[in-house]
Amino acid sequence: MSLTLLLIGLLNPAPLPAQETGQEQVSFERDIVPLLRGSCHGCHQPAKAKGKLDLTRYETLMRSEDPVVIPGKPEESLLLELVMPLDDEPPEMPKDAEPWSAEEIDLLRRWIAEGAVDDSTAKPGPLVDSKHPPVYPCLPVVTSVAYSPDGSMLAVAGWHEVLLYPAQYKEGLPLARLVGLSPRIESLSFSPDGAHLAVGCGTPGMEGELQVWDVHDQELALSMRVTFDTLRGLSWSPDGSRIAFGCSDRSLRVVEAKTGKQVLYQATHEDWVLGTAWSLDGKFLVSVSRDRSLKLVEVATEQFIDNITSITPGAVKGGLISVRRHPDRDELLVGGADGVPRAYKMHREKKRVIGDDYNLLRAYPPMHGLIYGVEWSANGSLVAAVSGLGRKGEVCVSNAMDGTEVWRHEFPFGVYTLSLNAEDTRLALAGDDGFVREYAIQDGTLIRKFPSAPVTEKQPEPATTRESTK
Repeated sequence: MSLTLLLIGLLNPAPLPAQETGQEQVSFERDIVPLLRGSCHGCHQPAKAKGKLDLTRYETLMRSEDPVVIPGKPEESLLLELVMPLDDEPPEMPKDAEPWSAEEIDLLRRWIAEGAVDDSTAKPGPLVDSKHPPVYPCLPVVTSVAYSPDGSMLAVAGWHEVLLYPAQYKEGLPLARLVGLSPRIESLSFSPDGAHLAVGCGTPGMEGELQVWDVHDQELALSMRVTFDTLRGLSWSPDGSRIAFGCSDRSLRVVEAKTGKQVLYQATHEDWVLGTAWSLDGKFLVSVSRDRSLKLVEVATEQFIDNITSITPGAVKGGLISVRRHPDRDELLVGGADGVPRAYKMHREKKRVIGDDYNLLRAYPPMHGLIYGVEWSANGSLVAAVSGLGRKGEVCVSNAMDGTEVWRHEFPFGVYTLSLNAEDTRLALAGDDGFVREYAIQDGTLIRKFPSAPVTEKQPEPATTRESTK
């Protein structure tokens, strides 16, 4: 036991009830849970329980075996000791993060002294971890799919998890189920070498989470909390060392993939940042937002460089949702609320003139509703986009150079995500109906269709899921 804790015990041999000290009683739900969520859940959760310690639920925090909190006895509680500095030495926890303030430490001490009571108003939901994977009474809406760089597997976003399916999947179980803490998953992105999978996720209205999974070992390598809502638009730097993502607090951020250390923060957008893409050399980063803009930032200096799209009022109608860089050039494919995919130069080559749209290269065939995802083929010869609004969605593949339409399919549901494999043979898409469909990139022939997640009981496919081809 540290000298500091010993002194606390001597000075507080019998803590008085909160009402007798004039202080409001510390609330586990209001005061302690946010501290644990912000500092501890990244390393002490079901998917990554360092020290065999899970601090995400009251019952696991207060486990009887090797307890870290002893109600009424802060001086004997290991959790308090770990977050307190010892003389001039920093505290053991949290690792590689800002230490708790004196006020935060005092909240934890007082909560333990007052009996470490759970005053949560809502009962925790069912335990979801690798031993208790999510249960699906029906197929979930799919918000993201991504092929691995070698094309051997397809990652599919589920609820609390990412499901990895083999490329030759027919029927049966996925290769792996990467079950994490956050229920809502918005963005999936494989590292350039395919060794890791980044997941942009979170709990809507509460917190965002960045997960990085070791694909081979199926283990959570990194988990970090960022802002108060789900993270979107993940992309890896070309060298695989950094991850960019957008936030609903209007910020664009970049972190180191191994440590989670933030190395870029930009807040020039006026609304949610929904997509990101790196330049070929990794020196620049672009982002799209609900504020209708496509912005260019220099990574090393964190400086805003340019609005790539026109700044003429009304030139860009509606927010921008998705952006991808050409595989071989600093050109960008962008889609958003106006339903028209467009290609832009990343860098301006002449002085801006008010009213110009100089960086625009070409527009592609318009689509129904909002464009949720855009992609280049691996050789850059084709562009693809998916869209949706109401009870209708589309996928359209066009010639990248002249903009002519190659093929298009319509669906009686919204389509929110797509991915093209590196061999330029398959396009995967998914959306409202919960099925994953793969098409031949060149002509739109349906190759396979399968449910995105296992359901508890076999659900008949709705009669409205007919597909038509234009």
